[in-house]
Amino acid sequence: MAHCLVTGATGYIGGRLVPELLAAGHDVRCMVRSAARLRDLPWVGRSEVVEADATDPERTFQALRGVEVAYYLIHAMGTAGRFADRDRLAARTFAAAAERAGVRRIVYLGGLTGNPTAGPTAGPTAGPTSDLTDDLTAGQKLSPHMRSRAEVGEIFLRAGVPAVVLRAAVIIGSGSASFEMLRHLTERLPVMTTPRWVRSSTQPIAVHDVLRCLVAWAAVPGSVNRGFDIGGPDVLTYADMMHGYASVAGLPPRVIIPVPVLTPKLSSLWVGLVTPVPASIARPLVESVRNAAICHEHDIARYVPDPEEGLIGFRQAVSLALMKIKEADVATRWSSASTPGAPSDPLPTDPGWAGGSLYIDRRGTPVDASPEALWRVIEAIGGENGWYSLPVAWRLRGLLDRLVGGVGLRRGRRDPDRLRVGDSVDFWRVEELLPGRLLRLRAEMRLPGLAWLELGVSVAQGRTFYTQRAIFHPRGLLGHLYWWAISPFHGLIFGRIPVNMAAAAARSERFSSR
Repeated sequence: MAHCLVTGATGYIGGRLVPELLAAGHDVRCMVRSAARLRDLPWVGRSEVVEADATDPERTFQALRGVEVAYYLIHAMGTAGRFADRDRLAARTFAAAAERAGVRRIVYLGGLTGNPTAGPTAGPTAGPTSDLTDDLTAGQKLSPHMRSRAEVGEIFLRAGVPAVVLRAAVIIGSGSASFEMLRHLTERLPVMTTPRWVRSSTQPIAVHDVLRCLVAWAAVPGSVNRGFDIGGPDVLTYADMMHGYASVAGLPPRVIIPVPVLTPKLSSLWVGLVTPVPASIARPLVESVRNAAICHEHDIARYVPDPEEGLIGFRQAVSLALMKIKEADVATRWSSASTPGAPSDPLPTDPGWAGGSLYIDRRGTPVDASPEALWRVIEAIGGENGWYSLPVAWRLRGLLDRLVGGVGLRRGRRDPDRLRVGDSVDFWRVEELLPGRLLRLRAEMRLPGLAWLELGVSVAQGRTFYTQRAIFHPRGLLGHLYWWAISPFHGLIFGRIPVNMAAAAARSERFSSR
């Protein structure tokens, strides 16, 4: 097993690579600029963390001492100004420090730019063909960010340490910036006018296959020094991917109308307007998909064989990325630093716009009663006991649900005072029950999305507090419109529940003390 160093451990790939390397039995050291950003990750206690900036020669050397395989996952995505200069300086500093520290191999994940040349398979002194030169001579006008990635790969291939440069196009997985842009555009726009780049062909790859390739290079023998194209089995246009995403997500077919002129700058502003992906991130993404990004070789299979079941196709990759949305534990996975179970799961270090849209209405209040009294009120909610806010509104919502084929409020409760997981409570179902602490109800009414209502008890400084969260994951544009339409009424409905439940708990406390 190898002693590995992972840079960019707070990023999308790095945060998922570390647990995969640990699971494979490797020792892992993470090099980050701020160790505090890793504190919520479940694997941090099983890895070594060092603080260093890749542009600092001495601290980078210290981080690389004793390391056999170094993963370089740094790129200045979205950084304004002279990001290419910083990328160049960081790569050269890292390569020099790795050579000084006696690192056996550098593994770099760059971008697939469509160049047809794989480069030599010999050792570090073979003098690889320049990826950047090949792209320019092939007529590809690279975006500044893709040009920088190609240059970083070239720096490593010409360095004194054998390097493996993996070139990937769109990576499909929850949290990937490219995938999140695809997700939000497709979910929010049933009809869209799009620039010409939606017709560009690309070869997307599932994050599971990217991580499989990265992990494998920790154990491949020899001094391989070259670049490899990596991609999934499907070659698609961006429009094909939007149609495919809609199909997997169960959305109606999307209508895509290309327009002849729409610059990357205007496109990024448009993406920033209709999605939560910042324009500073959207612009390099848009610029990178203008050109075709198709694998011209699959030589990596000589060193890292494909799995017996084959590479993951686009639709399966999307399904894996959306799996947690369809599962019951999405409410906790998206709102806490819970342990991820697969590379497709969200991580606490993912940006706020990753993982799809999630609307949360939080409420709470101190309660002049014991935690036990408050819990009795929470556990008895619904049915004949009501919902502690505007009974007319709840009856109207139940009636509307029945009119569209839902269950309405007619189911009531099994027991007026006690609940268990799986019980129905009007048009909700008990999904989680932690006695004295938490009740989570999953909505079974007809909705354009998934919804939960969490009611909780907490104690701080000797005082009881009631906590409440209404959580909604919209499905398509209709889901977003539904949330925005009902938001003005949340104060009347959800806002009254904490106050009335606190009062009910106080009355229960006084009654029981008599």
